[in-house]
Amino acid sequence: MAFDLKRVLKVMLFASNGPLAVKDIQTAFSRFHEQADSLPFESDAEAAEPGSETAVEASDTPVSEGETVAEGETVGGDEAVAETSAQPAMAEVAPAAEAAEAIVPPAEEDDIYRDVPSLITTAQIREAMDELSKELQAANSEVLIVESHSGWRLVTHPRYARWVRLLRNEPPPVRLTGSAIETLAVIAYRQPATRAEIEQIRGVSAEAGIAKLLERDLIYVVGRADLPGRPTQFGTTDAFLEFVGIKSLDELPASDVLSPRQIDAWLNTSNQPIPANDSDMGLDETQPSQMTLDQAPVVAEGGDAPAVAESEGETKAE
Repeated sequence: MAFDLKRVLKVMLFASNGPLAVKDIQTAFSRFHEQADSLPFESDAEAAEPGSETAVEASDTPVSEGETVAEGETVGGDEAVAETSAQPAMAEVAPAAEAAEAIVPPAEEDDIYRDVPSLITTAQIREAMDELSKELQAANSEVLIVESHSGWRLVTHPRYARWVRLLRNEPPPVRLTGSAIETLAVIAYRQPATRAEIEQIRGVSAEAGIAKLLERDLIYVVGRADLPGRPTQFGTTDAFLEFVGIKSLDELPASDVLSPRQIDAWLNTSNQPIPANDSDMGLDETQPSQMTLDQAPVVAEGGDAPAVAESEGETKAE
């Protein structure tokens, strides 16, 4: 069996304790080529072991008379003693060699480590991971490959989540309330955001939602704003990316409502309200507005009011 990148990546995913990044894979291949010259293949190493055929053949050389064979026994020219001592050793080596060959044949193991490319590009790794993920999905496997912001990892299928919780004795996950989700959305698009800004945007208190999100490790304290009272600012964590299923904040859906520029304009407008005009109140702007008291004609005492009416009548007559 020749070198297969998909098989190697699958083994690395099983052996990895955390997400497997491109850098980790490339580092493993670099270490392989660094050690290729210093470490022999398994077949070469087996040939040098005492239990190998080469070692056995070397041990068949005649032993001179008087040399010690085993625990005080000497060879006094009797060939039967030498043959009897060699038979148990050969009997012990044969079963071990057969068991090793039954597990991994030496020739097949050597082929796995031959013709390994010196450079594995990111595109090759991504393509192989995508093929592996599709194969697992097509086979309706119990495990899946998920890509996060820090790399790939093997996860159990969601339909087996209950068995995993029973094994670990964990409680079912608690769902976020609508209020907490709204607070999380404001922080995700607005971050860093203070509690006052969140409450001003939502119109209600955000204390309970912030406490729940901090408990779930979905947000964290970024710092303090340069405002009176130095209020605390909040931002999203890496757990938020896994919770939403994205690799970076750039993959968040575009939102015209929660864009920072429009939120800033809305906050400035709410802090400095503009007086309402006739159009805002639903009035017709074409009609003349009512005169104010300063612009109204002063009515003098003693019957000046009819004079005003006469003047208006004269104007109409003209």
